[in-house]
Amino acid sequence: MGKQDLNTKTTIPKDLSHLEEMMKERVGLGTSFDLGVRKLKIIRKNVHLYYVNGLCDTSFITGILMFLTRLNDTERNTIRVKEIVENRIVNQSVQKVKTIDEMVDQVLSGLVAILVEGEEEAFIVDVRHYPGRQPEEPDTEKVVRGSRDGYVENIIMNTALTRRRIRDERLRFELLKIGERSKTDVAIGYIKDVANPDLVNVIRQELENINIDGLPMADKIVEEFLLKQGYTPYPLVRYTERADIASAHLLEGHVMIIVDTSPSVILTPATFFHHVQHAEEYREAAAVGTFVRWTRFIGIFISIFLLPLWYLCVKDPSLLPDQIDYIGPHKKSHIPVVVQLFLADMGIELFRIAAIHTPTPLSTAMGLIAAVMIGEIAVEVGLFVPEVILYVSVAAIGTFTTPSYELSIANTLARMFLLIMVVLFKVPGFVIGSTVFLIYLASIRSLNTPYLWPFIPFNPKALLNVLVRRPVPGEKIRPSIVHPQDRYKQPTKSS
Repeated sequence: MGKQDLNTKTTIPKDLSHLEEMMKERVGLGTSFDLGVRKLKIIRKNVHLYYVNGLCDTSFITGILMFLTRLNDTERNTIRVKEIVENRIVNQSVQKVKTIDEMVDQVLSGLVAILVEGEEEAFIVDVRHYPGRQPEEPDTEKVVRGSRDGYVENIIMNTALTRRRIRDERLRFELLKIGERSKTDVAIGYIKDVANPDLVNVIRQELENINIDGLPMADKIVEEFLLKQGYTPYPLVRYTERADIASAHLLEGHVMIIVDTSPSVILTPATFFHHVQHAEEYREAAAVGTFVRWTRFIGIFISIFLLPLWYLCVKDPSLLPDQIDYIGPHKKSHIPVVVQLFLADMGIELFRIAAIHTPTPLSTAMGLIAAVMIGEIAVEVGLFVPEVILYVSVAAIGTFTTPSYELSIANTLARMFLLIMVVLFKVPGFVIGSTVFLIYLASIRSLNTPYLWPFIPFNPKALLNVLVRRPVPGEKIRPSIVHPQDRYKQPTKSS
C-alpha cells in the first residue's frame, strides 16, 4: 500500500472478520509477533480486543476480559451489547473512535481497542505500561542538597513529576503527535494565566507544521524544526532533566516541551544567562549561591579567554607588567607553542569523548592513563612545555564548570576562534575577535528573544538578578523577557 492509502480515513467496518483482514494488511497482524487480537463471544456477539505486547499492562487487560466474560452469565439482552460492554469496561480512561486510522494509532501507542460486532466504532482503553527506568537524579545536573528524582523516557511520568510540584488548575499539557511514521507524543506545557499566549501559539503552530517520518533523536529534532538553528553552535533552548528546574521555569512564564522517549525537556525562550545557572545556587543561602555563581562565571570566562590571552602574552611579552613577567614558557621547544595549544586542546576533547563512551569501571583507569602516562611523558619528551599543559587544563576545568553541556562545547569553538585570531593578528586580532564574538552573540535570537538579555538590550534590574542570587522573598516580579500575563510571583493577600 502507498503512503496515500495509509492516510485515508476509513470507517471501521461492522464485520469484524473484514476488520481483521484489514489489520493483517495494514499493521502486520499475524506477521509481527507483538501484535495480538483476543476474540470473545459476549452475549452471542463477537467482540475483538487488539493490543501490542510490551506496551500494555497485562494485569489491566486481564481484569477487563474478566468483567466482559462475566456478562455471559448475567446479561441476555443482545440488542444493547455495545452499551453493556461500554459500562463494564473497568478503566478510568475510555474513548470512542470511528476510523481505522485513529484506532491503529492508539493501538500502536500502547492502548487497546475493543470492538463489538455490528458497530462502526471502537472503544479505546488506556492500559499503557511503557518499558523504562524509575526517576533518578540526572548525572549531568547533580546537587548536594535537593530532590533526587528526574525526568525519564516516559512522557506520562514526566508530566506527573511536574504536576506534583505545580498543583495549579491552570497548568496545561497539550498533546500532539509528530512524525508520519513514528507518531511520537509531544506535549506543550505552560501555565495558562502566566505564559505569553502568543508564544504558546507560535510553538504550537511550529510543532504542528513539522513534516517528517519520525523523531528518532526526539527533542533535538524538535528543537531544530522549532528554531531553525542551522549551524549556530550556541544552544537556543535550555535542556533539563530535573523536574524542579522545569517547574521553576514554568512559574516564571516559560513554555516546556516534553518529547516521549527523551528524559530531557525543552525550556523556551532561553538566553545565554539561562545556561550558566544551576540548581545548586538556589539550594544554598543567598550569599553562598552568589559566591558559587560568580565562581562559575569566572570559570566560564577562563574557558573562553584564558588560552588566547596567554598566547598573546607569549607572542608579545611587553604586554605583561613587571610583577608577572614570569608568565610564558622559558624553555624552547621544537614544536610551536600555538601548535601545542591546539594539540593539547584537541587531546582534552578526545579524552572527553572517550570518557562518554567508556564503561564506568574503565573510566578511572582511562583518567590515570591520560593524567600520568600521556601528560607527563609528553612533557618529558618535549612534545609540550609544562605551561601549555597547565593553561589548557585550567581552561578545560572552566569548560567542565559550565552547567550546560551544549554551551560548554560552543564556548570551546569560540576559544579556538579567538586563538586563531590572535595567531594571525596578535593584539588587533584579539580585540577584533572578541568584538565579533560579542556582536555574534548579541545578534542571536531565540523565538524573537535577544540572546544576551538583560545585558543587551540593557536591563539593570534583571542584570542584577543575574549577577546576584537574591533571596526568594525579594524576587517578586517575573522576568519581563518572557512577557508574562501575570507579572507578580508573590501576589498580595487582597488579590
